[in-house]
Formats: sequence, C-alpha cells, structure tokens
Amino acid sequence: MKKYTYKLLALSSLIFLASCSEDELITFPNDGPAIENYYQTDNDFRAGVDYAYDAFKGTGYYAQANDLSQTIIPDIITDNLIISPDGRGSNQLIFNFEYAENVGGVTNLYGSAYAVAARANAVLANTGKLGAGAFKNNIEAEARAIRALSHFDIVTRYAKIPTQSSDANGSMGIAYVENYDPFFLHTRDLTVAQVYAKIVADLTFAEQNIQTVSGTSDAAVGRFNKAAIQGLLSRVYLFMGDYPNSILWGERSLALSASVGTSANFKNVWNDTSNDGVLFKVLNSAVENIKIGSAYNQTVSGQVRSEYVPDYNFFTKFQTTDIRKDAYFLTSPLGSRSYNNVIKYRQATGKPIEAVDVKVIRTAEVVLNVAESMFKAGNEAGALTMLNRLRAQRYTPYVAGTETGTALWDAIMLERRKELAFEMDRYFTLKRLALPVERSNFGPYADGSGNPVIPASKTLPASSFKWQWPIPLTARQVNPAIQPNPGY
Repeated sequence: MKKYTYKLLALSSLIFLASCSEDELITFPNDGPAIENYYQTDNDFRAGVDYAYDAFKGTGYYAQANDLSQTIIPDIITDNLIISPDGRGSNQLIFNFEYAENVGGVTNLYGSAYAVAARANAVLANTGKLGAGAFKNNIEAEARAIRALSHFDIVTRYAKIPTQSSDANGSMGIAYVENYDPFFLHTRDLTVAQVYAKIVADLTFAEQNIQTVSGTSDAAVGRFNKAAIQGLLSRVYLFMGDYPNSILWGERSLALSASVGTSANFKNVWNDTSNDGVLFKVLNSAVENIKIGSAYNQTVSGQVRSEYVPDYNFFTKFQTTDIRKDAYFLTSPLGSRSYNNVIKYRQATGKPIEAVDVKVIRTAEVVLNVAESMFKAGNEAGALTMLNRLRAQRYTPYVAGTETGTALWDAIMLERRKELAFEMDRYFTLKRLALPVERSNFGPYADGSGNPVIPASKTLPASSFKWQWPIPLTARQVNPAIQPNPGY
C-alpha cells in the first residue's frame, strides 16, 4: 500500500485507533488540525481510504503483535493445529480453551476492528465535499466495504452466527458504528440479525458503486474491487443461512474472476509472486516487514521452530497428489526431532520470508461457498460441478468426483477444510454449523508420535459459551454500559 506520510501523520494524530475499541475513542488532541479540515482534495480522500486499509495491520488483526494475529488465533482453537513442545508456548491459554476478557488474541481484534471502521467513517463523514461522480462513488464504496468487513469480523467472533442456533438471530449483537464521533460511547444495541442487515447494506452499496478493476496486480487486489465484494456477500449470506443469495453473489463474483488459482500458479500465491485466484488481500511490504509468519514459527540456527504444527490426523488428509501439501507444509528437523511445519505465511519472495500478504478472500472460497449453498438448496449436481472445478486445480493427476448425498457433503467440507486451512475459516465453519472441536490423540512430531502439550480438554462442545469470545475488560472499564458475553 502506498504511504502518504506527509498527510497521514496529521490525520493519525487525530484518531487514537491502533489498539482501542470504539468505546475508547473518547479523547481528541488539541494540537492537530480538525479532521474536517483535512479532506480537501481527491488525493486526501484516496490517502484516507488507504489509511483505513492500513488499519487491518493493527495489533491483534493482521498484525503488529505477531503472536496475536488473526491468521492463527481462530485455528489454534480448532482441530487444525496442536501446540509444539519446542515452541515458546505462545497462546497456550487460547489453545487450552482458557481464554478470558484479559487474554490477548481473543480480545485484541475487538478494538483493532473498530479502529478500522473508525478510519473508514472518518472518510465517509467528509464525502459530501466531493462532487458527484465516479470518484466519489468509489471512495464511498471502498470505505463502506472496509466498514462492513471490520464489523463482520467483530460480530462473527463476539456474537453468535445466525446458523449457529435457533435463537442466534435474536441474540445480542454488537454496535455497528456508522458515524465518526470519538466522543460517543457505543453500546451493544443491535441483535445479530440487525448487525448482518447492516453489513449486507454496506456491501450492497459498495458492490453497486465500486469501480470495476481487472487484473491480478497488487494494485488490483490490494484494494476492494467488485468481484471481491461480491465474494464477501457470498460469504456473509452463507453465514446467514441465506443460500440462494450466497449462490447469486458467488456466481456473480465467479463471472468476473473465474480462476481458483491454477495448479501452475498456486504455490506462487503463497510467496506473493502470483495473485492468481486472489480477490482481496492486505499488502505487507518489505519496508513494513510485518512478520505474519512468526505466529506459526521462526527460523532458529537455520532450522524451523514451530509454535503450532498441524494435527497429524489433519495433515494426513493431504494426499501426495494434492499440490496444497507442498504449498502449505514443510517437514524438517529441529534438533533430533522432525516436525510438519505450516509454511503458508513464511514464503515471501523479494522481502523477508515472513512478511507475506494476507489473503482475505480468494476465488476458491467463493467456489466452496457456492458448492455448500447449492448442496443446502438441494442442487447436488451444481454443488458437485463447483467442487470439481476446485479439485481439478488441486490434484495431479485429477479424476473427477462423482459423489452424491452425504458423501458429497463430506467432500465439500473436506475440501473447504484443506483449501482454507490456516486462513481463519475452520473455526467459523465449525461455529456456524454448530459442530464441536474434537482433537485427535496424535502427538506433535512429523509421524504423529510424541507427547503433546495436553490441554485440560481436547473438546469444545458446540453448546459452549466460549464460541463467543470475551469482550475486552479494558473496553468495559472505559464504558461500563457494554454488556459482557455470558460466561465471562
């Protein structure tokens, strides 16, 4: 993302955003220009929106505090990862399902995501200064898409998902902040259904007004484009259980961006030399050098030392014919032991290896969203076609699947788990389908042997209150009107 340092320093002095919740935006410095005086030129607005994109790299998002990055936290809670005994023991409370309202990782996103929304709202508060036309429409569209995604990330973590239970839609949601007001203390005044309605409204506006950007350059996928917004609508409607709309928006996205990432290009997506199949990603430059990958592992004396490794039961689901196996994992020694290391976030080319871009949404996910929604809607033939569309680019040699019924559903779920592994999907798939976390009994070494660091429980029941993460204690101390989630 291009930096507009000369102007954004002034803007950043106005907004205490990097690690605060929306409820902590209660101070306003007296030594800077008023924010309404900042937005004067088209370049000011472009810089302001890019500043909002940069906020996705805040603490606990994608992520200055690397161990707290959302690229790993959701997977730690699931059956995808187990803790390595040779790591530093990072995030062990979360792995043990012992998180609370003062435990980073499960709490930090709350403030960071509202910080993203606040930056977007600062832009939207001033778009009346722009003349009518394509530029204004696009600025508003990008800002509202940013706002929608940040609130979606909050509500999926800190409230129920609509399909999670029969009472989910009417249960307590979050504050959906649509105005820039650093003095206003928000409360959780909306139901889950009302929050999702606002997310859909923002994304629909964005889809209708965003400029159509073609190509797979960083410039094209480092900001929102129409196909990415349509893909996000497919994701949101899937979470809502609105399968016809998930199919509708997914197919529209696929019409604009058809490639799921070819077999030839797929591995290069993870070293950032290809954007084939990437719809939107958060850029991570060599100058910024945000070491996303260090949450998973580090290089010590030339060897990979992992914090978390794939559960062996999961690792063995990747066949030798599956190109994702080499793209996602590296089996290597650490001292006298051998581990299967997750390398999805440590392959960057032309910059530090851990400074990879974060892929927020890819065409492959959209295909899987549509496949699942078609199955749920009773269109098994369409679901199989979508599933085979992805599998054709992941297996060499490839033989088209012919599954039906339960076998087809299981195949869709397996491909979703494998394709989107370590991309913040597994936790939310289990949550929205009301499924428990059930970890295996395998050890952490490359062959599944060894004694893992065993948590008090290997299971998180689907009924547990811990599927809704705790509201940060600091946010509630600043604003006691914020209701905590039950159980904390």
